[in-house]
Amino acid sequence: MRRWKSWGAWLLAAALAAPTLANPPEGKGHGEGQGKHKHKDQDREASSARTDRDWVAAGISVAAARRLALDSGATGYKSLPPGMRKRLARGKPLPPGVAKQELPAPLLSQLPRHPGYEWRAVGADLVLVAASGLIADILLDVLR
Repeated sequence: MRRWKSWGAWLLAAALAAPTLANPPEGKGHGEGQGKHKHKDQDREASSARTDRDWVAAGISVAAARRLALDSGATGYKSLPPGMRKRLARGKPLPPGVAKQELPAPLLSQLPRHPGYEWRAVGADLVLVAASGLIADILLDVLR
């Protein structure tokens, strides 16, 4: 009789534990909603890495560009307002309403040349813009 009680207790414990061992329903149980979107985040990281390789870098440091600007007298530009400046980002188009100015010839002749790209002054920043209008690189406060 005692043997049957112990077997009964084991069966009861197994029956109560079974639902916790079952697989969660589809789309559930990944913990705080994070698991379902892992693949999208990985794809986004991979695509951004791909586009970073496609962009042309400025090819000059901010310090070197600042020296060239000082030597050629291309300084005194006013910075953009903070809200506009935040909208400048690599890989995005120039925001509408941003005044982009051509650079003085002495400075432009000393900057690295990239086919299909042009240097523009956007506020006090030196911006490399692709022919498509997308920003390839930004050198902050070079023309200040």
